[in-house]
Amino acid sequence: MFSWFNAKEEKEFGFQLAEFVISEMPVEIAKKKQDKTVLKRHKVMQQLAIKVVEFKKDRRLNVYKKAQLGNSFKWRLLEESFDTAVASELTNLVIKELG
Repeated sequence: MFSWFNAKEEKEFGFQLAEFVISEMPVEIAKKKQDKTVLKRHKVMQQLAIKVVEFKKDRRLNVYKKAQLGNSFKWRLLEESFDTAVASELTNLVIKELG
């Protein structure tokens, strides 16, 4: 029962995902909508989706753990001054991939 609420790994993974996004898609690129930056954003989003699929492959994630992962991910992006809309878009992608 208590393992249902143990989301330590999921929170850490959410943080790591955010760090990946921060390193690959700095705030300046995330805000711009030029052709080159759109391609870069798309590539990062594909890599992000792959990382999420790999993570969930070996784990059984319940609603609470998914929410904790998404929350950790989104807040880390917001701490780095990512636009709220961009952080929400990326978080929705992560949650969608978690299924």
